[in-house]
Amino acid sequence: MAKEFWINLPAKDLGKTRAFFKAIDFRENLQFSENPTMASFFVGDKNVVVNFFPEALFKSFSGNEIADTAKGTETLFSIDAQSPNEVDELANKAVAAGAVLYAQPGEKDGWMYGCGFSDPDGHRWNVLFMDFSKMPQQ
Repeated sequence: MAKEFWINLPAKDLGKTRAFFKAIDFRENLQFSENPTMASFFVGDKNVVVNFFPEALFKSFSGNEIADTAKGTETLFSIDAQSPNEVDELANKAVAAGAVLYAQPGEKDGWMYGCGFSDPDGHRWNVLFMDFSKMPQQ
């Protein structure tokens, strides 16, 4: 079975992408910090790796066209927050770094609090705090 899991995404401007994810406190994978063809970050306590590649390079190894994120959602990446305040903080950092909020921070269903933003390349991210003590029972 696989030992690790990586997410690979295209980027229009690798420098802008690297700066954005540093600004929202993703941990840069220092092994690739000076690599001109890749930006790499660790996400969460389990150190999921998210790699970004220039669009032409990404297309060369994905064997497919790059999704037009202005017309549709390719995927939704979800980030676990430890509190509603952490959701708000990440939303503010993301907007300050150039993201567009597609869902304002707020409560949902009485037990979740979250927001959604699109990064500079249009990839969609969801930040969610879940209070399982308030989750409705089936």
